[in-house]
Amino acid sequence: MLRRNARRGRGAYHAVDDPLDAAQERRVRAVLALGGVPQADLPDGVQQVRLRLLERAASGREAPRDVSAWAAVVASNLAMDWHRAKRRQERLGERLASLREPEHASGEDSRLLQLAVAQGLDELSDAQRQVLVLRFYADLPVRGIAEELGIPEGTVKSRLHSAVRALRDRLHEDEVV
Repeated sequence: MLRRNARRGRGAYHAVDDPLDAAQERRVRAVLALGGVPQADLPDGVQQVRLRLLERAASGREAPRDVSAWAAVVASNLAMDWHRAKRRQERLGERLASLREPEHASGEDSRLLQLAVAQGLDELSDAQRQVLVLRFYADLPVRGIAEELGIPEGTVKSRLHSAVRALRDRLHEDEVV
């Protein structure tokens, strides 16, 4: 973000001060890393801490007395959130893996179908994949999905429709079904 520097005149701009100094950023990175967040995700975690600090200031709340300690607590919470999300993904993967193969398909046909469905799911948007998995793999009703995600039922239906259509098109395109 840039801010106009009125003292310099001539429309000069400079970067808005970073809410975290270098030492605080190193501490946040360390807390995230020690919390088990992968190295590749550390920059995103640091940005999340910055964002929360900026949001706090923008909402009119006073700055924390000890920004370094506050940032470390936020980083620790982010690390826990990261692990919770990872566990949810692992449980979903286990549940998908535990589904029985269709009895009418041969082993090779079934593997081909599983691969095509997995690739088709990867190509869906996050929102489409989420409602599709909740509806057909977690067996939640449309109303339950809408309540859990905090979105209208019509939005769930729309996303389901477009996700099923995209997945069906993918399976026909690959000549799997």
